Amino acid sequence: MSSKIKDIVRNPALLFLTLGHREWFNWMSDKTYLKIAYWARMHKRLNLENPQTFSEKLQWMKLYDRNPLYTKLVDKYEVKPIVEKIIGSEFIIPTLGVWNKFDEIDFEKLPNQFVLKCTHDSGGIVVCKDKSKLNIEVARTKINRCLSHSFFWGMREWPYKNVPPRIIAEQYMEDTKTEELRDYKFFCFNGEPKALFIASDRMKKDEETKFDFFDMNFDHLPFRNGHPNATVLPEKPLCFEEMKLLAAKLSVGFPQVRVDFYEVDGKVYFGEMTFFHWSGMTPFEPEEWDYKFGSWIDLRKTQK
Repeated sequence: MSSKIKDIVRNPALLFLTLGHREWFNWMSDKTYLKIAYWARMHKRLNLENPQTFSEKLQWMKLYDRNPLYTKLVDKYEVKPIVEKIIGSEFIIPTLGVWNKFDEIDFEKLPNQFVLKCTHDSGGIVVCKDKSKLNIEVARTKINRCLSHSFFWGMREWPYKNVPPRIIAEQYMEDTKTEELRDYKFFCFNGEPKALFIASDRMKKDEETKFDFFDMNFDHLPFRNGHPNATVLPEKPLCFEEMKLLAAKLSVGFPQVRVDFYEVDGKVYFGEMTFFHWSGMTPFEPEEWDYKFGSWIDLRKTQK
């Protein structure tokens, strides 16, 4: 029995989420869907009338914060020129190509190492470290599956609804010291970074990804959200202060947004902008941190 089936047996409400991701409930209003999904994931009623926690406020923002710029900012291709204009081209990972269909890709023209990403979702990624060992059929199956799926319907993150599904190839990046591409993800509130988390062990076989949260003094924060903390805490990135300044610039005018960076051999690169961390559907442990993060969002600054 697969782990997903075991989870559904233990918590039948998860079946609703599984079917939701398969677009069974497209007929349901966003508000009704989010109330049921929140109950299924968080095991409590969603307070939309007076949201207090980070998780509740993200659901409220899905419904009522409709800044049209968000759609371009979550598009992995369209976001690059916008970010470049604000902070400069030196922070942008080079794009090697963009295509509407997998079969349009000419692999002969790509370098030995590269990364394929779908522009409209999260998880549609193929990392190629050696082109001679790339299984193109496996890559085609994964990318085509992602291209055919709308990321919007699963958790009603509306900015993704109108992002055209495309494929981009990017330059392969890896830090020499850590031997991985480590994320530094900054939670920003109207131009002010307040916290970040570092994702580590993402590419290691038989290892669960680790999330560790820090404040802007790089003091470790005592909570979990989605993944366990690392046994050995990640080191402070060399470019931490530079990342803070860049995150502040990119987040001006947004009530909340997560701005992600990579550090590769002492140089900063922009990763992505995310308006709904974990879609606001993953518990903070302990819960007091959900309230803490929620206190930093001023819903009066949203665009309706």
